[in-house]
Amino acid sequence: MSQKVLIIDDSKAIRDVVKMVLSESGYDITEAEDGRDALSKLNEELELVICDVNMPVMNGIEFLEAVKTDKEFASYKFIPIIMLTTEAGEKMKDRGKELGAKAWLVKPFQPDQLLDAVKKLI
Repeated sequence: MSQKVLIIDDSKAIRDVVKMVLSESGYDITEAEDGRDALSKLNEELELVICDVNMPVMNGIEFLEAVKTDKEFASYKFIPIIMLTTEAGEKMKDRGKELGAKAWLVKPFQPDQLLDAVKKLI
C-alpha cells in the first residue's frame, strides 16, 4: 500500500511538480488549493501534509494552527506537516515551528531535498 500525502498549494503548477516528484517515488497524492479545502480533505489514511504558507481563503499558518490546536481536527494533530513556501523569514519559520511544522523548505526546492524530508517523516 502506498503512503498518502496531501499537497496544499494555491499554485496548480507547484502542486503538479510536487505530485510528480512524489508519485514517481510511489506516494499516493491528494491535492488541495488552500487551507480550508485541505481541512475538508483530511482523513485517517494521510501520513504527511506538504503545505504552502501564502494562499487565499486560509493560509498555511492558519491551516497548521487549526490542525494542531482545534478540537475538531484533534485526530490529525500528529500528522507531520512540511511547509513548502517562498517565505524564508525567521519570524515566519519560528511561528511555523511553534505551531508544530516538522520541516520548512523554501521554494524553489530541489526534488531530492523534498524527498529526503518526506522519507524522514514517514
